[in-house]
Amino acid sequence: MPRGAPDIPALFRHRFSVDYSAPFQRHLNRLEVEIGREDYRHLKKVELLATAPSEAQFAAMEEITARLLKTTQNNYNRDLLRRLNIRVYLDSRHYDVYYRLPDRSIRFIAAWRQKVLWRFFGQAPQQDTGWRPAGTRLAGFAARFHPDPAGGVLLLRRQHAHTGKFTLLTATHGPYDPHTFDVALYLLRSGCGTAAIINLGFSGREPLTDENLDKLKSWGIPLNPSNIDVIYPYLDASGHPHCYKLEEGLRRYVDLLEGGPPQAIIDVHGCVGTQPDDCRLVVGLGGAPPYPRLAALGRLETRDNRLFLTPPPILHSSLSLLRRLSTEISLQFCTRPHRCFHFLLGEQPPYTGRPVDPRTEACSLLAGEPRYFLPAEQTRWLPGAGGNALQRREAAKLRPDALCLHVEIPTAVRRRIALLLRELEIGDSLDASAL
Repeated sequence: MPRGAPDIPALFRHRFSVDYSAPFQRHLNRLEVEIGREDYRHLKKVELLATAPSEAQFAAMEEITARLLKTTQNNYNRDLLRRLNIRVYLDSRHYDVYYRLPDRSIRFIAAWRQKVLWRFFGQAPQQDTGWRPAGTRLAGFAARFHPDPAGGVLLLRRQHAHTGKFTLLTATHGPYDPHTFDVALYLLRSGCGTAAIINLGFSGREPLTDENLDKLKSWGIPLNPSNIDVIYPYLDASGHPHCYKLEEGLRRYVDLLEGGPPQAIIDVHGCVGTQPDDCRLVVGLGGAPPYPRLAALGRLETRDNRLFLTPPPILHSSLSLLRRLSTEISLQFCTRPHRCFHFLLGEQPPYTGRPVDPRTEACSLLAGEPRYFLPAEQTRWLPGAGGNALQRREAAKLRPDALCLHVEIPTAVRRRIALLLRELEIGDSLDASAL
């Protein structure tokens, strides 16, 4: 870390709204809620059941109580579940979670997932649907639901053959990164991708909204909203994090697309920028083993104490697609430990930048959380993302020269794209009704 006090952006000097009389303090994942003002109201619904499921119904589900108690990072919630004698069940067919108490039962419903499935299939399917026309909201595409114990995935592809060179979009964190699904749909509609893989399941640490927390409290279950990993599990039964299921299963999902290995993968994520209206995309090409090779990323030159990167055509064309989201783009990567680079993209190459040693130039935005930024540029620092390394490793098994772009999109950009997508869909509906 740099010496001296870093110039933390004013946005991150915000003090959390903490109820100090409560037996806990909000911390993890409240960044997105209280600083980024991310909207999670659409993710989950919680309801107190008038009639509890029968013994036979519970027996048909998977009890995950022991797994949650063992893996939760929140001691308060662990003690609460034990004290109230709450048993937790996962109905993987419907992707509902049940809290079974001695005198009542509560159900958590993945509302966002249901809405997406109804949008493409007119129902919430429980089995693999096979390929079906995606409908008027994504004309010219086919959709497929592929189930798994963690909510399943939505696959989208152009209906015409796309074998050979094509660009794949992935939204690996699905509901946890609000509006990344909308971003993927917008890019597909704009001709900026050939296929997409969307995670429909929770990673296990999505924040609960205050509305749901108040309901639970009124029912005698005052959960700690910090790091909610005692509802939808963070780990699967084998101990693997659900948040990496798309990266680890990349080859299987690509096979389901039936179009051969992608030449480029654009992996869209959401982040809280360093300013309330931050519109700067940060694109990472890798910062953990296996490190990307500099020779594969273009020609690097030094002039007047500045670095200039001339990218190969596939990298330049992939970055050009992202300009539909924002014209302000940073490119970051590392080629070995502590040997990293930060470039600003203009309309045309070469890109100008500088070397970065994260040991001395990257700072944490929040104490106790790995949320790094570059004080000199006042922008987020990305290359250490482990998910990108997993994706690059699996993509290379499909195609050695596959390019993987980890794209962090600030809140303001994602909201704007979501509104733009709604306008386009309304226009489509009006056009259809006028025929």
